[in-house]
Amino acid sequence: MSDKGSKTPIIEYPCRWIYKIIGSDRKATGEAIEEIVKECNYTITPSGISKTGKYHSMNLEVLVDNEGHRTGIYDKLRNHPAVKMVL
Repeated sequence: MSDKGSKTPIIEYPCRWIYKIIGSDRKATGEAIEEIVKECNYTITPSGISKTGKYHSMNLEVLVDNEGHRTGIYDKLRNHPAVKMVL
């Protein structure tokens, strides 16, 4: 059986990683992001607004040291009440 289509990319750390974060309140979502990555080297940029204006997206670019750091930030973002989705 071949595993050609399911190769996991090799990530060399430390590296810059970009998360797309979607929330319904732009200010609350931005504050949540800053709270989670306050100890990191990061930038937040607005990304877009849904057609109805209900959801706002932001890009978070952050320097991550290792796999645990990268997934830890993802998990904290995903579990924050101000965040609807993390990509």
